[in-house]
Amino acid sequence: MNTAYSVLITQSSMALLVIFSLVTWALLLGKTFQHWRLAQQNRRYATQFWAARDLKNALHLPNSEGSLARLTDAGAQALAAPHDSPDLGHSWNRQDLLERSLRQQIHKERRRLESGMILLASIGSTAPFIGLFGTVFGIIHALSAISQAKSASIAVVAGPIGEALVATGVGIAVAVPAVLAYNFFGRRLKLVIADLEEFAVDFLNLSQRNAFRLQPDHRDKTAPSLKGVS
Repeated sequence: MNTAYSVLITQSSMALLVIFSLVTWALLLGKTFQHWRLAQQNRRYATQFWAARDLKNALHLPNSEGSLARLTDAGAQALAAPHDSPDLGHSWNRQDLLERSLRQQIHKERRRLESGMILLASIGSTAPFIGLFGTVFGIIHALSAISQAKSASIAVVAGPIGEALVATGVGIAVAVPAVLAYNFFGRRLKLVIADLEEFAVDFLNLSQRNAFRLQPDHRDKTAPSLKGVS
């Protein structure tokens, strides 16, 4: 094989690994901020929501942000839907419509938080092999250089082979942060979805006590179980 091709493939592999590393750290920082900001928003909204006097007031909180606020908005739209709407989207009874709306909003929040996760998984699984691919062609180039030097001494062999193995090390160094980030954010995703599902159950119970109307019902003063969000 032409030596120039081997050098080109090795350098291309290294360049691709550098790009993968930059993408990984950009995603890591971006998703860290995303989850931190979401946790702050949800904690603040949950505190305000459960401090409201009744469901109607809880649905009109100022500065509502975060996944809990969006879930509440979806529930409020279902509760405000007319009973006699002729379209298929509102042909269910009020309770089924509310459950469907909450479930769909949770799926939307899951998709929002899953953005970038496939890329992290792909980088973590392919980076070592890209590094190994560069190493193979690096060794081919090294052996070609050794044959031209007409010497197989350690001094001649160690340098080129060592340079070729750098690509494998870089591939592993790129893959490790990507895999760790994927596992960490996957765990955070499960916790956020669990909080949303718990909130949705409490919201459904509140709506049921209000006969699935926006008007407050003062017959039941029992406090909800969820007081905050992790």
